[in-house]
Amino acid sequence: MQILMLASSFPKWPGETTAPFIEEIAAGVAGRGHRVTLLLPHHPELQRGEMVRGVRLRSYRYAPHPALNIWGYAQSLLSDTQIKGRTLLAAPFAVAAAVAAVARELAAARAAGQPYDLVQAHWVLPNGPPAALASLGTPLVVSLHGSDIYLAEGHWTLALAAASALRAAAAVTACSGDLRARGVRLGARPARSHVIPYGVNPRQFRPDPTARAAVRAELGLAADAPLVLGLGRLVAKKGFAVLLDAWPQVLQAIPGATLVIVGYGDLRASLEQQAAALGLGGRVRFTGQLERERAAAFVAASDVFALPIVREGVDGLPNVLLEAMGAGRAVVASCVAGVPDVVDEGVHGLLVPERDAGALARAIVRLLGDPALAAQLGAAARARVERELTWERTAERYEAVFAAISGR
Repeated sequence: MQILMLASSFPKWPGETTAPFIEEIAAGVAGRGHRVTLLLPHHPELQRGEMVRGVRLRSYRYAPHPALNIWGYAQSLLSDTQIKGRTLLAAPFAVAAAVAAVARELAAARAAGQPYDLVQAHWVLPNGPPAALASLGTPLVVSLHGSDIYLAEGHWTLALAAASALRAAAAVTACSGDLRARGVRLGARPARSHVIPYGVNPRQFRPDPTARAAVRAELGLAADAPLVLGLGRLVAKKGFAVLLDAWPQVLQAIPGATLVIVGYGDLRASLEQQAAALGLGGRVRFTGQLERERAAAFVAASDVFALPIVREGVDGLPNVLLEAMGAGRAVVASCVAGVPDVVDEGVHGLLVPERDAGALARAIVRLLGDPALAAQLGAAARARVERELTWERTAERYEAVFAAISGR
């Protein structure tokens, strides 16, 4: 099959952590023998070649002024919950440019005698409507990832735009059952809507005994210091404020524990202020963004991986959860979004109510105090990843949906 994908975020250089799942999905499909072209909005920091892991990359320019280069790449929203003012100014230019880019690519392929079999729009907002407009006559797949649904649910005009694209789609995919249900409520046809969970590279995110000592040495911690890791962009939906509220209770039970929060985002300053106001001092470390290999080492070094996500902003299926499972870590996570799709309570990790700092603290303390239980949960999580949740399995699932609508 020949597949044209339209996305608005992508790792800007190898190892960078903006929407790595888009790269993995595209490369996974290409790896199964299909020709994949990925269209992206221009970004001044985009440092990728024309071919990335078998995927042909094309970028399109849209901004009449450099100040409006704000479309996608995790920069259009404030803390993933509010559209920035400059994004609204850029929107007419970006949408028009996306329509033109898709139309040009489809026309060029037809002229060359190699027409595309389908168009896949990643995120129903902003990419569903322009893909639907430009792909008339070519089957459309709309893939939901989380923030797009949250925006559509909060603004009636955006809901109408999303609904039009969802109804035009020959197939809709969602990374979790919760997200699929939300998409159906917005207008996706149930019979054409499919859950395709994200995956993880179990060779990159794996148990690594050497990482434990190396990361603790880097942080200036004792070799046996209890370490809890939070990883993700510092935005509201990741729930790091709840994790900080829980941390004094963890320290009451385990005074030597250290919390490390890895990531970048709009809320870093406020989270650091919150940690200072709670008197946490050196018991909380903020590392900023780490490239993928270093992030994998930090995950493997942790005793407990904490994922206190909240519904604000809607996480579909957090990649970092699958990465921690791949590394065989004991996971404590909020029971929201796609988390219960892949973590069975007491089997692959511990689930707690969202925004419940007390429950989160008790679960962390339980795992830090019971290494055997932590190891048991981590091993079961790793086994589930190897069995069901690799990027290869994700690509197979996409391929099946693509084949069904293209007749190939």
